[in-house]
This record gives sequence, structure tokens and C-alpha cells, in this order.
Amino acid sequence: MKQAMLALEDGTLFRGNPFGAPGETFGEVVFNTNLTGYQEVLTDPSYKGQIVAMTYPLIGNYGINEADLESVRPQVEGFIVKEGSKRTSNWRAQCSLEEWLLQCGVVGIQGIDTRALTRHIRTRGAMRGAISTTELDPDRLLARIQASPELIGRDLVREVTCDAQYTWDHGEWHWPDGVAERVTGPAERFRIVAYDFGIKRNILRKLVNSGCDVTVVPAHTTAAEALRLNPDGIFLSNGPGDPEGVPYAIGAIRQLIGTKPIFGICLGHQILSLALGGKTYKLKFGHRGGNHPVLHLPTQKVEITAQNHGFAVDADSLPTAIEVTHLNLNDRTVEGMRHRELPVFSVQYHPEASPGPHDSWYLFEDFRATLNEHRAGRAKAESGPGLLARP
Repeated sequence: MKQAMLALEDGTLFRGNPFGAPGETFGEVVFNTNLTGYQEVLTDPSYKGQIVAMTYPLIGNYGINEADLESVRPQVEGFIVKEGSKRTSNWRAQCSLEEWLLQCGVVGIQGIDTRALTRHIRTRGAMRGAISTTELDPDRLLARIQASPELIGRDLVREVTCDAQYTWDHGEWHWPDGVAERVTGPAERFRIVAYDFGIKRNILRKLVNSGCDVTVVPAHTTAAEALRLNPDGIFLSNGPGDPEGVPYAIGAIRQLIGTKPIFGICLGHQILSLALGGKTYKLKFGHRGGNHPVLHLPTQKVEITAQNHGFAVDADSLPTAIEVTHLNLNDRTVEGMRHRELPVFSVQYHPEASPGPHDSWYLFEDFRATLNEHRAGRAKAESGPGLLARP
């Protein structure tokens, strides 16, 4: 039987069997605690630059289908499972997980102790690593890992953002009809410019179903270019890597603050915090999975959330104009914030889920309400006091 090796930069080795394409791949090794949703995880652009280990022991039993892709292709650098299912059992499946990984050239490994790997990452922290089916000499593989790029300061957004702007009008998937090709309701709609830092498709679907006509723009779009599209609001998407690695995006968002309502998710939340004058830092092993408890401070309600990030916002660095609205109940890190005076807010987690719980879908309705309030206020200001109010 063919062999594969997972090596970490601290010299830790795991030997297993190939799962997917043969070859060699490098990235930061992280773990995800979702029980299902491996397809959405694999195609989430926020995982660019990372090798993902699934903590659930059996992965692949319902196969792959095109409707559940979160982007056009797998984005992970490599994939680690305890056991890849040999049988695909689901009426929606178009192929098996391993067949798809092979077709897409994703290098993976199975047959290792993923529980031991997860415990090691939690203890030592996320670190660079490699999966190889070709180089099985530990010393040579470790030398290649040491020569591979680190995540801090690296601009991974440019590798996943779109090449040119486009419109998105697909709604959410509903059984048995599939994804709606065009959503026309609610009757009153809002024009949104969505910055693509690595945007997930389900975010776009949720925006459309919330009454937004969405134009997606590349991450390097300037503030002036975004405003020329005459949007009612600005959306800042999720994405991979270090937010400080995209200074061009931070500068553009800094100029947009105060001009339009802004809603940010994940990397968009971090970029917004930097644009407002805050700071970010790297977490020891990050938050990745669909079971993270978050406290909504204004209501004291707990949301179970989907998360995927390795950096966080420093609460003490935020200016006094910013109010922290959400906290992670596991480690008290910042999970959401809003401006006290401007229509600007963001969350660190993924309210669109896919995969994950739906507790936080209300945030898309909050964004719509903010857009509606801003439009009404602008119309009132433009209409003036009226004849009866004049002296």
C-alpha cells in the first residue's frame, strides 16, 4: 500500500496513507471540529494557505455535489482525515470525496490519529507543516517546511479575490428546487458593493435574500471606485490570512467609513477594526468549527456560531467610538463590534454558516434595517424642512 507522511515544523511526524491526489503540499496545519460540512470547508477561501484536519473520525460518507460548493474549487492546501469513507450514500452526490480531491489535485492523508494531532496543535499552537506522498524522508521534508512561507504578514487575499467585478443574484438553496436563479423580493431593494477578500457563496445568497442587489468587486478596489457604483451600503467579506497583509484594503475601507453603512464578516471584521485604528493579533490555534458559543452583549443571549479564523481583534486597542457587541465564551475574544455613531458593524464569526448553525442569520436583517434607516435619513435630509416648516 502507498504511504503518505504528515510532518510539522517542530519535527512531529504522522505516517498514513494517501487520500486524494499524490504529491507534496505545504501550509499551516489547523483543525476543524465540524461533524459535517467538509465540502464547504474545503471550498472556503478563508482556508487558503492552510492544511485542514477534520476532528470527526469519518469524513466523506455523503460525497460531493456542485450545489454545496462555497467557491469554484477547493481552497485548502491539503486535507487530513482519520478515515475517508469508501462508500458514498446520498441522493445528491455526484462523486465521492476522494475522487473529487484527486480531480482537483488536492493532496491528502488518512489513517493517522487526528485526535493526537488536534491535541498537539492545541498544546503547541498551529504551525507550518507538509503532506507528502513523494518525499518520505523526515529530515528532507522538515527542511522544505522550514523554507516554506509563514502566514503572518502574507497577502493571501490576492490569491482568492475575483479578477473583475461581477453581479450576484442567486438566492438560497431550498429543497427540492435547488438554488433560485434570480431573487426579486423584497420589493424594496438595496445596491450593495461587496469586497471580495475570499467571499463565500452563502454570504452572497443571504445578502440577496435579504433584499440586496450585489456587485462583487476585487479586494484592491479603491474607495473612489466603489463609490462610483453608487451603492446603498458596503459589505466586507471573509478571507484568508493576516489582515495586516492587505494594507491596500485597510486604506480603502478607512476612506469609506462614514460615507455608507458597512457590514463586515471575519477578515472583513478585522480589516474594519484596523481601518478604525485598532489592532489584531494571531491566536494560538484559532477558531474553526460549527459549535462556538458567542455572547451577544446587548441582549445577553448566547449564539452557537460557525467560525474560521486564526487572528482576532484586540479589544483594548479599539477607540472609544467602538462598542464591543459579541464575546467568545471560550476565550473571551472579540466576536463583534459596532460604531456608536456611524452605521458600521461587524462580526468575527460566520452568520451565513454553511456549514453550521443558523442562530446568527438575524445579522443580515440587521444590515437591511441599517440600510433602510440610512436611506430614509438621506431622503429626509435631501427633501429639506418643507413649506410648512419655513418661517
